[in-house]
Amino acid sequence: MTKVKKFFLGQALLKAKIDEYLAQNFYEAGYADVHLVRTGLGTRAHIYVERPALVIGRGGSTIRELQRIMSKVFNLENPQITVSQPEAPELNARVQAFRMARLIERGFHFRRVAFAMIRRVMANGALGVEVTISGKLVAERARFEKYKEGKVYKAGHVTEELVDKAVAYARLPMGVIGVEVVITKPGTPPDYVAVKEPSQVEEIVARIREEVKSKRMETARLEELEAVLEEEEELVLEEEEESEIASKA
Repeated sequence: MTKVKKFFLGQALLKAKIDEYLAQNFYEAGYADVHLVRTGLGTRAHIYVERPALVIGRGGSTIRELQRIMSKVFNLENPQITVSQPEAPELNARVQAFRMARLIERGFHFRRVAFAMIRRVMANGALGVEVTISGKLVAERARFEKYKEGKVYKAGHVTEELVDKAVAYARLPMGVIGVEVVITKPGTPPDYVAVKEPSQVEEIVARIREEVKSKRMETARLEELEAVLEEEEELVLEEEEESEIASKA
């Protein structure tokens, strides 16, 4: 393994460890993601959570402790941490999954939580959302229920661009309930087909007719030029023949 591959694999592994640590310890804050950037002064860690106040702590105590852990446990050089909310928390699958798990742990019925989350996500412009809840839901026997609205992609390149997926766990006295959320974010998928309005169709038809008419005029002009050239060639040939006859006589 080359040094370049080893370096990038190490960075990806470090990011995964930090992401798992933050997801476990800031579950109540609605943890979403973390971005690590190396600078000349050290390492900048940007943490995205639904409630930044729980990560900062009273007087910044929690964030100072987090800086110490990142420096000693994860060997980050001079870590500088900033905390903010994600751009669209309602369209972030991890935020929604953690929120659902917290509500289920507080005693809310899982169907009510799922339907409320689906309505909220779709109201924020998502193309589709799918929620799967599994575990001992209403009896001792484990089962799962799936709720879906809109369009949810499961395979293909579009899943890397538009689909966000996350899993969370609600710990109840009866056992652990798993929550999986899949959100198709707003965008234009490759299989999108738009139906044009009649006015738009009329404009396109008129433009095509104009193009066809102009092409016909151009072909007519070319035919006229070709006819004129043929006539000139015939006249030249006739003059040459007459000159030849006159020279022989």
